[in-house]
Order: sequence, then structure tokens, then C-alpha cells
Amino acid sequence: MTGSLALLDSASLYFRSFFALPDSMRAADGTQVNAVRGFADTIARILTDRRPARLVCCLDADWRPKFRTDLLPSYKAHRVAEETGSGPDVEEVPDTLTPQVPIILDLLEAFGFATAEAAGYEADDVIGALATREKSDPVEVITGDRDLFQLVRAEPTPTSVIYVGKGWAKAEVLGPAEIAERYSLPRDTAGPAYADMAALRGDPSDGLPGVAGIGETTAAKLITQFGSLEALVAAGRAGDSALPLKTRLRLKDAADYLAVAPTVVRVAVDAPVEQSRPDTVPATPADPGRVAELAERWNLGNSVERLLKALPGA
Repeated sequence: MTGSLALLDSASLYFRSFFALPDSMRAADGTQVNAVRGFADTIARILTDRRPARLVCCLDADWRPKFRTDLLPSYKAHRVAEETGSGPDVEEVPDTLTPQVPIILDLLEAFGFATAEAAGYEADDVIGALATREKSDPVEVITGDRDLFQLVRAEPTPTSVIYVGKGWAKAEVLGPAEIAERYSLPRDTAGPAYADMAALRGDPSDGLPGVAGIGETTAAKLITQFGSLEALVAAGRAGDSALPLKTRLRLKDAADYLAVAPTVVRVAVDAPVEQSRPDTVPATPADPGRVAELAERWNLGNSVERLLKALPGA
């Protein structure tokens, strides 16, 4: 889509590269670089296949923000490797992935790609804030995380998700119509309805308990029927006869969770985003010498070559 703004869920993409590519990809000193090479290849494919005019690699300043854990302590709690008390908790990640992240950031800087983050917020929030603020170009969110389906919208600025959960070769372009069809949600409010459905359903991978006995299909039906999670909860409290007694009781039992779930699940579109540089896709590398140095030092070979060839000025 020529002229679009591409927002990359960077951690999601390099995590997937790490697990998709062999750990035999290493630098001369033995450092594993499969995530670096896979991430560079992904950006090259985005530039070649989607042809965005602008691109931002969005980062986690805090993968488990305090404002979410204060409301729901179980949020991502099973992924904590170390609690710091004074700053972001340390996430449990493979030992050979952690050293690759600074290399990725060095490479992005050398090429001249914009990065963005917000203190105390996740990359999802950064993406949500940038997508919501965009007034001119269509937005494409590239991610392997379904949480960002909540951002799809037709207007005022068309926003779609390029979902790469099964790899770039099987990437899916999902807009409001596709999300509505996949989950049986209202097309006009597919994004917000997805967030409400996700809160109701829960997600063990994020430590979201959901409402016991309500799975994805039932959650989608309830959100479609009542229009929003707030309206559903209000109907339950009021004893609405349109809700079966069993469902009303389940909602009542989960009242404490449902009071905080929307804030935890929905992206914070007011996140104070800080961006490293303008988001125009660089026609040529910002620092060609540094790119060459990184490619040599970390044995990035063909991946860097592919990314160089994908730049508009190549």
C-alpha cells in the first residue's frame, strides 16, 4: 500500500524470528543472531511487499506497565523473571535472545529507521497512540499479536493489521470486515468490539482470567448483542431477562475483574510517545559505514543486503 504508515510491533516480530530461524546463525564470536537477521528480513519484506512511505519500529519501554498490574496483578505475572521494584520487571526471555536486541537497535539506527517508545507503556500502547493520532495516511500495523486487532477501523483514518502469526509468507491483511467476519462481531465497531470480547474471554498467555464459562464464541455473541462490555455488565447488574440466569451469575462472580479488565486490555492511545527521528522510510542508509560495520561484525550478510536492496533509493 504505497503512502501508508507502517507501525511495527518490534518485539513480537523479533521474538518470532528468534524461534523461526536456526540458532546456528551466529557471529564470529559465537553470538546468536537469528533474531537480528530475521527482523532485518521482515523489514525488507514489508518495504518490498507493502511499500509504505513511513515506518516506525515500536518498542516496549515497560512490557508489564504498573498501571496495568496495579489493577490486575496477574497481568503477565507468569513471565516475570525478576521483580525490580523501582523499574520495569525483567521479562523471562531466552538467554540468547537478550544480547540480540541491542544489535537490532544499532542496525535500525544505522539504517535511519524511526523507533518509538513511551515511558511506562508497552509497544501496543505506542502503536495505538500513533495510529490514533494519524490523520493523513492509511495505517498498517504489523504484528504477530492478536491484541492489536482492536485497532482496526475504517475511519477517520483507515487502520488495518498485517497479521504474521504464521510467518510473512502467510501474512493476513485484516481490516474491520475481516475481523468482523472472523469473530462474528459488528463490522462498524469491529476493533473496539474485539477488545471487549478479549476482556470477556480472557487470555491465559497474558494472565487475563476472563469470565469463567464464557469462551470466545459466547463472548462475541454477547458483545454483539449488547453493543459493548459496559452495556453487557450493566444488563447483568439490572437482571436483564435477555441474559440467561447462568450468564448473569457468571458476570456477577467476575465483577471485580470486569471492573478493571477494559483498562488492562485496551491500548492506551494517550501514551506519551517519544520518537527517535522522522518516520519517512530512508531512501538510503543514514550511516552506510556503520551498516557495513555491523554486517561484518555480526555476520548479517544476506539479510543486510536484502534490506539495502529494499530501500526506495536502491
